Amino acid sequence: MATSSAPAAGDRADRTTLTTERLLLRPVRAGDVPAVTRLWTDPLVRRHLGGPVTEQVVRIRQRRVVGAPGVHAVVRTSDRTLLGLVTLEPDARDGETEVSYQFLPEHWGHGYAREAVAAAVGRALESAPSVVAVTQEANDRSRRLLEGIGMTHAESFVEYDAHQVLYRKRREPL
Repeated sequence: MATSSAPAAGDRADRTTLTTERLLLRPVRAGDVPAVTRLWTDPLVRRHLGGPVTEQVVRIRQRRVVGAPGVHAVVRTSDRTLLGLVTLEPDARDGETEVSYQFLPEHWGHGYAREAVAAAVGRALESAPSVVAVTQEANDRSRRLLEGIGMTHAESFVEYDAHQVLYRKRREPL
């Protein structure tokens, strides 16, 4: 279950961070850029994301990612290691909030991605009627993650010369 971190000014919950049992999701900091750059350039991470990003695009992203709205560094609380990124983008796909994520390969298989994505989707559903995620049809690990957090396959299509699947989760009625 996701919870908000410390209250911000005006006694409102800080909407930029999330905590889970093992993780902190927070805005990207300058010190995170080397690990985040690996996410964009690692062939394993980028296998179902169109391949490694070009050096020119990496440089642009490096300048923009620190503090970018909706982009969360996923940090293991026990040792403050950056594991990956989870991004929430309101009004991304036909007006729906889209969640996307990528994790460094050495942290795969420990449930961190599932824990972080579930928390981010839960947070988004507090204000959005639904959340969508898109992955390549061939990305079985990502599809299992999305299904495991209660998202359902909504459509299949071709985009970027690859077969894609869109998953959706709707806010539970009150």
